[in-house]
Amino acid sequence: MKAEVSSEPHERKESRDKVYNQVEVSKKDRSIAVERSAEVKALDADYFAVKDQIPTGFKLEEEYQKSRKRILQVLGGSEEDWDSYKWHLKNRIGKVEVLERIVHFSDEEKKQIEKASKGYRWSISPFFASLMDPDDKNCPIRMQAIPSILEELDSSEIKDPMIIKYNSPAPLISRLYPDRVIINVTNACSMFCRHCLRRKDIDFKDVTYPRRLLDQAIEYVRENEEIRDVLLTGGDALSLSNSQLDYILTKLDKIPHVEIKRLGSRMPCTLPQRITPELCEMLETHDPIYLNTQFNHPKEVTREAQKAVDMLTKCGVIVRDQTVLLNGINNNPHIMKKLMQELLKIKISPYYIFNCKKVEGIRHFRTTIADGLNIIEHLRGYTSGMAVPTFIITAPEGRGKTPMYPQYLLNPNVDGEPLIRTWGGHILQYPDEHQPNGSPNGIMGNEE
Repeated sequence: MKAEVSSEPHERKESRDKVYNQVEVSKKDRSIAVERSAEVKALDADYFAVKDQIPTGFKLEEEYQKSRKRILQVLGGSEEDWDSYKWHLKNRIGKVEVLERIVHFSDEEKKQIEKASKGYRWSISPFFASLMDPDDKNCPIRMQAIPSILEELDSSEIKDPMIIKYNSPAPLISRLYPDRVIINVTNACSMFCRHCLRRKDIDFKDVTYPRRLLDQAIEYVRENEEIRDVLLTGGDALSLSNSQLDYILTKLDKIPHVEIKRLGSRMPCTLPQRITPELCEMLETHDPIYLNTQFNHPKEVTREAQKAVDMLTKCGVIVRDQTVLLNGINNNPHIMKKLMQELLKIKISPYYIFNCKKVEGIRHFRTTIADGLNIIEHLRGYTSGMAVPTFIITAPEGRGKTPMYPQYLLNPNVDGEPLIRTWGGHILQYPDEHQPNGSPNGIMGNEE
């Protein structure tokens, strides 16, 4: 039997063998690589030891199903009702007598909830209530949704964190930056988060602002050609009807210098049923649309949220997350890492982690800048770069977002080279580029 003769040209075989030789690692180098791999693995050993103990929405599906059935029984709803966002909005839980049939608390806690609720509005969508642990008062979902006596006791914080009167050059407009503005379209939400920075503006009644004010806000955008980015928020932008949203987006589409529109909405988390085929069909006509949402704990990343985001991405909407750093809820590097990884799994891009603002009634949620920096320290390098948001504090006097970063540049000039610290803690000198004759960017001046 004749041996098979390769038909591969000699030149191609030589080229292929050359590539193989280039990627082949010597036994000595391989040994070093194995040691380095073990070192890298050990850096994250503490997270791997606990990550499976962190509760997530996907792990808790069975418990959530039980809660859903219990809530439907309490509210007199059907499975068909559960799929209707309008039913959830109509049946928001805002009375202690209803809440105590869904979660358990003592008589004293009941009195405290009633007292705290007199100062600020509260209500919870039935869907978000189904994520609450009925027996654990420290459940991160409960802490975000149910009023606490600590709100009533806190009177030390400022009442107006953005200094609205200095940043509103036109009705419903908030402007802090050169090329973008906020249009506050409503005060309504599917639920009222206890850490809300706009809690004083919520009042006790849902309001959709009149069209004449919306038109004045849009006219302001039209008159200022540097504005390329408009964020519709409130409240929650998806509290508006599809036709109301369509009206505003159509007006903005007709302004040549408006390049992108953004929607601020927590509903992919708190009421994912709001993402309907009809909504998506309308949004697709207003490309490009970005939706900024807010997930604060892995328990919130549910199958329903995944379905909602799938629908949004298929119609071209880009979904990004703006988490709020909350004491006792997510100010833990392991929990935050799990949250960011869970978000990526359902195609939400981590964008910001906001330091909780100094607003009256929410001091118990606030934690330190050091906590936020420690979280970023345990994300950068320890997980995908896509899972590392920017940590933001809001400057006093309504001066806008200010990014905070761990310090990786230790000294810009040690014997002519920068001294850096890597994410893994190695201290190294970096071989920087030296500009000729000290000229910036390597551009030489004209020689005479």
